[in-house]
Amino acid sequence: MSRSVPPIVPAYPAGRPRRMRRTAPLRAMMAESVLTAADLIWPIFVTDVAGADVEIASMPGVRRLTIEGAVRAAEEAATLGIPAVCLFPFTDPALRTEGGEVAWSPENITNRAIRAIKAAVPEVMVMTDIALDPYNINGHDGLVRDGIILNDETVEALVRMAMAQAEAGADILGPSDMMDGRVGAIRAATEAGGFRDVTILSYAAKFASGFYGPFRDAVGASGRLVGDKKTYQIDPANTDEALRAVARDLAEGADMVMVKPGMPYLDICRQVKDGFRVPVFAYQVSGEYAMIEGAVRNGWLGEKVIAESLLCFKRAGCDGVLTYYAPRIAAALKG
Repeated sequence: MSRSVPPIVPAYPAGRPRRMRRTAPLRAMMAESVLTAADLIWPIFVTDVAGADVEIASMPGVRRLTIEGAVRAAEEAATLGIPAVCLFPFTDPALRTEGGEVAWSPENITNRAIRAIKAAVPEVMVMTDIALDPYNINGHDGLVRDGIILNDETVEALVRMAMAQAEAGADILGPSDMMDGRVGAIRAATEAGGFRDVTILSYAAKFASGFYGPFRDAVGASGRLVGDKKTYQIDPANTDEALRAVARDLAEGADMVMVKPGMPYLDICRQVKDGFRVPVFAYQVSGEYAMIEGAVRNGWLGEKVIAESLLCFKRAGCDGVLTYYAPRIAAALKG
């Protein structure tokens, strides 16, 4: 890592920083961080439950989509220059079980949506979510026994889930569960199974945050969650633990890493980028979206804060960001 050089700052009046802010072209020339549509991954919610393809009350402007709607979203992404969509399922409550077996069914909603999108818009990458909370009856990312979230048994289930997604044509696997050892197990399985080119974007630094509430509404896990996720997600107070988690996932074979949530954890984004020099993503999660969108819709903030919030991720060292604002900001950038 290069050593920083102390800046030379001439005294006033020789130094007038406002010279470089005087016009829009000058400001654009001096911009240290730039946001483009290529930096965006668009999270979308998919469902085959009758009547569930509606706007999510806690995420105004965001809807659950049928498979046909997901294909149209991917086509829109291609038009706007968004390189990837990320799928999250809202599954039929009647199909949710203690073991979450539907998670690795080739015919579950996620895997059918992967195949449909790749058939219609092959140039758009499809990222998936690997966790059991949309498929089990208790709202946890792993298997539960006597109130304990099981690690090794969950990892076995996650590997089956990942392989089903890879077989369906997923380009990027996103383990979001935070079980120990799951990245290494998934990497070993994809290598052995002939999916050597499938990328792993690991949710490496995922915090036990209060900002996930609207997302849980979207996937139908809110009313099911018993207890909390503090035994497997990272304490929001801890930086060193997050960096150790990133190091672990990279050592196990992750190609890229994610920090989640986003804006409240920009310090983690910067430290991960500076410390590891690997592709780093952040997730502008549902609670962040709900706060910004709610303030914009109520006139408390102007729409320009949307682009500003996303630019913050680039300034903090992120190579890209998952955001529900992807189509809106990509259209604005294109315009």
